[in-house]
Amino acid sequence: MIPFNKPYLVGTENLYIGEALASRKLSGDGSFTKRAQALIEAQLGSGKSLLTTSCTDALEAAALLCDLKPGDEVIVPSYTFVSTANAFALRGATIRFADSGADNPNIDPASVASLVNERTRAIVPVHYAGVACDMDALQAIADGVGATIVEDAAQAIASFYKGKPLGTLGTFSAFSFHETKNIVCGEGGALHVNDPARALDAEIVREKGTNRSAFFRGEVDKYNWVGLGSSYLPSELVAAFLTAQLEAVDAIQARRIAVWDRYAERLAHLAQRNDISLPVIPDYATNNAHMFYLVCDVLETRTRLIEHLKASGVMAVFHYQALHASPYFAANNATQPLAQATRYTDCLVRLPLYADMDMDDADRVADAVCAFFG
Repeated sequence: MIPFNKPYLVGTENLYIGEALASRKLSGDGSFTKRAQALIEAQLGSGKSLLTTSCTDALEAAALLCDLKPGDEVIVPSYTFVSTANAFALRGATIRFADSGADNPNIDPASVASLVNERTRAIVPVHYAGVACDMDALQAIADGVGATIVEDAAQAIASFYKGKPLGTLGTFSAFSFHETKNIVCGEGGALHVNDPARALDAEIVREKGTNRSAFFRGEVDKYNWVGLGSSYLPSELVAAFLTAQLEAVDAIQARRIAVWDRYAERLAHLAQRNDISLPVIPDYATNNAHMFYLVCDVLETRTRLIEHLKASGVMAVFHYQALHASPYFAANNATQPLAQATRYTDCLVRLPLYADMDMDDADRVADAVCAFFG
């Protein structure tokens, strides 16, 4: 069976974890935390990065930094992981769900524009499959009502919008290093702060609401509880693993892109026949090969395709269930039809893609898909 995902090891993870163990500094904010954060900052080119225990925690920290009040509204895509909405719902915000675009699952600016009002405090674009949302359009909408942009860049490491790294376009952004992502450390994430005036606030939120980081830098003589926060700091063992991965980001990306390109080449004729739709990369975006997906015509086709692939030794999977129709949200809120989010819920299927996947396996997957469609 060709698995859907296989975490890639670069070879220096054990070495760095051994160094962390030998240092006897195991809690966070040690040398490997600083190294990993510096590598992220160097890749992004600006702003301040803070490692977190997950992308979910990074989103929750960003929600705290938005200082939401009762009645404030936050616009998120319906077609996303629950953490995107949950982080802001936990702060008491009213969640407004926007639809996806017709050509790709990213949030549709026109749908956002139909929802925005004087109560909108934040807009949270998700760069699905590592492909950039239309950030200029979203920023213009946000500026019109003074809303904060929080990028959910969970899948977007090493990808760009008009030459600018994803994660640097909003006030805050959140990255994931879960084992299913391009760069991994098992569980982990990062909060990136693009407004220098909010960097200290972000440190306080990540350090349980204290100014502990400033204390360790010698900026205050003692640290105190100075605001709201939580324990979002990962251990040095996690940071050591992540450091090894971040140092190899270019090599990892090259491997993933090669597999992605092979799929695109092998399956292009099926899209030309309208059997399936393939990923669309807008002119303003780059492709970090986080995911290769197909969009079938109807749910029944997708179900049969996944069953056929499994019988052929290929583990393919569907993805998100649209949040606007979820049991938790729909039970307590009036919902409106979101046609594209529903279509991706029913029709999108993801093919196996990982950094040490060889071309023979990529061809096996492509052959199985082609066989299904005749």
